[in-house]
Amino acid sequence: MSHTYLYVLLAGLCVFPHCHYTFEWQEEHGSDLPSLKIARGNTGFAFRLYHQLASETPHDNIFFSPLSISTAFAMVSLGAGTTTLSELLSGLGFNQIDTSEQEIHEGFRHLFQMLSNPNGEIYLSIGNALFTDDQVQLLDKFLDDAKTFYETEVLPTNFKNPEEAESQINTYIEKKTDGKLVNVYKKPDPEAVMVLVNYIFLKAFWEKPFDSQKTKANDFFVDEQTTVKVPMMNKVSRFETYRDDILSCQVVKLPYKGNASALFILPDQGQMEQLENALNEDVLLNWMNSLKPRKIHLLLPKFSISGSYSVKELLIKMGITDVFTNRGDLSGFTGNPDLKVSKAFHEAVLNVHEAGTEAVAATAVEAVSRSMPLIVRFNTPFLVLIFHDITKSILFMGRVANPQKK
Repeated sequence: MSHTYLYVLLAGLCVFPHCHYTFEWQEEHGSDLPSLKIARGNTGFAFRLYHQLASETPHDNIFFSPLSISTAFAMVSLGAGTTTLSELLSGLGFNQIDTSEQEIHEGFRHLFQMLSNPNGEIYLSIGNALFTDDQVQLLDKFLDDAKTFYETEVLPTNFKNPEEAESQINTYIEKKTDGKLVNVYKKPDPEAVMVLVNYIFLKAFWEKPFDSQKTKANDFFVDEQTTVKVPMMNKVSRFETYRDDILSCQVVKLPYKGNASALFILPDQGQMEQLENALNEDVLLNWMNSLKPRKIHLLLPKFSISGSYSVKELLIKMGITDVFTNRGDLSGFTGNPDLKVSKAFHEAVLNVHEAGTEAVAATAVEAVSRSMPLIVRFNTPFLVLIFHDITKSILFMGRVANPQKK
């Protein structure tokens, strides 16, 4: 049987992190909101994906958007059937006994509505596009569901001209990520007839910005043999923090203006592997419920890291296989069983600095107590998680092993 191919492309860009993870919100407004029904599944998928990446690259930088990847393949599931559908949804972390297929897609629709809510203090954009060749006739039901649940743009594309298709898709991604991601889509498959693109773009500003004049070169200890010089940001203020003695790490939450915050986790020397192995939803819940405000002398590197991954290979290792094979059932796209996902690629970029990605001016007078602050110095490898606070979604996740390594 001959097969035509669907290419899944995921572009995640965080130009400045931010998100609060407030569990009281769920109690106040109820747990029946559609987006909250998929929150735990998305979080579990994020950690499983991180574990897979960490096991393959134990000493490198890691950065990716679990939400971008789960969104794209949840959308692919609209066209999946039989065992391919159940395997895909299960692999994404959804228990169909507790959460129906309809509730999963309703959850993503509500999630997009919450993430795209206009806010002058934070810019967060997430979207999907399906580039299709005229030789493929998509079913009306799939098109309706893709537009209804995932706000998908369907864009006609001439894949018979690979250079033209490549240029069209890259131009789209570059525009949606404000020019920060370029030439992501490379070497189209000769048999490609569709490319699904998901993008997520976050730009925010610290609630308590760092003073750039206090940023000084300092040592960052990559490992026992390697030390690099990094620009180290410096601030004394009250931040929410928690010392996890069981996992031997310090957790610090840095809020941004708007509904977002970044969680930085600094393991004790030699404890990174133990910390990473223990990461799961319950550990995260414990951290978020244990954070307390305290005066801190915080030293955090100014850095930019990126990640580029073959998601197909990662998902296969995590048990999602049918969708990439000839035996998979993606007949919900066209009505014919001749479609499979040939490639899935993800690229993400994180840029953290004193204020944000745009020039701003602000004056703030802050009164702090005279008690000696806790010194938290991020001068060894650490983890970063970036959340949307209302929907409890992990937007981005990563490991900073070497801030100087692009």
